[in-house]
Amino acid sequence: GSYTGDEYRAVWFSYLDLSGMLKGQGQSAFRKNIRTAFQNVSNLGCNVVIVQVRPFGDALYDSDYFPWSYLCTGTEGKSPGYDPLQVMIEEARALGLEIEAWGNPYRIRTAGNNNALSASNTASQWEDEEEDYVIRYAGGIYYNPARPAVRERIVDGVREIVEKYDVDGIHFDDYFYPTTEESIDAAQFAASGAADLAAWRRQNVTALVKKVHDTVKTADPTLRFGIS
Repeated sequence: GSYTGDEYRAVWFSYLDLSGMLKGQGQSAFRKNIRTAFQNVSNLGCNVVIVQVRPFGDALYDSDYFPWSYLCTGTEGKSPGYDPLQVMIEEARALGLEIEAWGNPYRIRTAGNNNALSASNTASQWEDEEEDYVIRYAGGIYYNPARPAVRERIVDGVREIVEKYDVDGIHFDDYFYPTTEESIDAAQFAASGAADLAAWRRQNVTALVKKVHDTVKTADPTLRFGIS
């Protein structure tokens, strides 16, 4: 539900924070680790945790659209045998904390992240079929924001979280276009008939943000959606 207190005092848990608590841990060990972490948040006088559950075109929850994150077991696509997001929700609720699910809309891999993409990763499937649904740039891999099918997939991923899980909101952070380099989407830009590349790209992002916002609010008007 919507936060009704005087102040919104949140702590982010990025994939880097969660990795050490999660990777290769069974459910009871992860639960103990996250309980300690959330207790620290509560002790600090904060009231919201923002947990990164879709960092690399993957999921720290049982998703119909994205493979299990390598952060769970070390291997993308391999189930840890439990649902880390559900555990985090239970532990947050037990401490009276609100919880938001944080995702990266476009990032699939960053340069230097050499964890293998699973065959079930949308990026793997799309690269086989439609080269320009995915952008490879400077060692990173990103979804192409110009593609309606990409926007649909990201929206589907948001919808399943707000429909299946008792979260208080959806949180995006600021990974949008990976570069201002003109070559990455030249074909779609030319096909669009738009005159201004930067304005066209902004419109692609706006279209996604609006769709995500509407999806969140349709599921429950009291849920938050924000971008940091």
